[in-house]
Amino acid sequence: MTLQQLKYIIGVSEIGSLNKASEALYISQPSLTAAIKDVENEFDITIFNRSSRGISLTQEGKEFLQYARQIYVQYDNLMEKYGKGGTRKKRFGVSTQHYSFAVKSFVEMVKKFNTDEYEFAINETRTLSVIDDVSTGRSEIGILYLSDFNRKVLGKLFNSNDLVFEPLIICDAYVYLYKKHPLAKAKSISFEQLKDYPCLTFDQGNSSFYYAEEILTENEYPKIIKTTDRATNLNLMIGLNGYTLCSGIICEELNGEDFVAVPYEADAENPNSKMEIGYILKKNVVLSKTGEAYLEEIKKYLAKVRQ
Repeated sequence: MTLQQLKYIIGVSEIGSLNKASEALYISQPSLTAAIKDVENEFDITIFNRSSRGISLTQEGKEFLQYARQIYVQYDNLMEKYGKGGTRKKRFGVSTQHYSFAVKSFVEMVKKFNTDEYEFAINETRTLSVIDDVSTGRSEIGILYLSDFNRKVLGKLFNSNDLVFEPLIICDAYVYLYKKHPLAKAKSISFEQLKDYPCLTFDQGNSSFYYAEEILTENEYPKIIKTTDRATNLNLMIGLNGYTLCSGIICEELNGEDFVAVPYEADAENPNSKMEIGYILKKNVVLSKTGEAYLEEIKKYLAKVRQ
């Protein structure tokens, strides 16, 4: 098996068509088919189902693709760090829970590189998608948080996907709301004070509440509205006096100055909790230059928060 063959298999899986993939990869379709067949024979597996309607990955093909992506991403990172010349575009991707500081750091990182030479991607998405993107090599880095509530469950997922979690900052819980909200000027806000207002949470699909992006999800909230993006959250904070529970690390440059983060006030029935925000990587990876630069920007941003 060669790196070129891995590139072909990854390309076909992403494009979903042998004919279109052969054009994109600058190889004849018979040669592409033969290259895939050689790998299947070498490992005695079937990577793709072939039918009149096209091709799709088999279950063992999906598993094989995870390893193929890991190998090829590491090859790309090694070439970026130590290789000479080359005209192909380098790739760098980040998947993150909905953190404005993660986006702001991405913006600052991109400014340091020539975008003609790179293909950048940032994906604000569900918790499980963050984990899946990093484990399959779609993203080099994933940003998410751990707490006493979700640590054991997510820790098992990290281990089963050969991921390692590196902490960045530990935060108390804050209530994030519109500056004209009735509670916006409070020094702290208790769970009892929030009962008449809708709690805004990012939709995790059919996943367990252990995967929620908001802290203190084990509490019982009388009113809940699920959203899929930060912009909708902000609109509902204005229109419905909604709120969300967060780290208190807010980038006003991206979210605007019309919102405030007020400390959450714990009580006996609704205790506080710490958010340990960090990043996940594949174990034993060689970070790309862009990956190193991105983490440098995040750490720089969070260092200002601690001041």
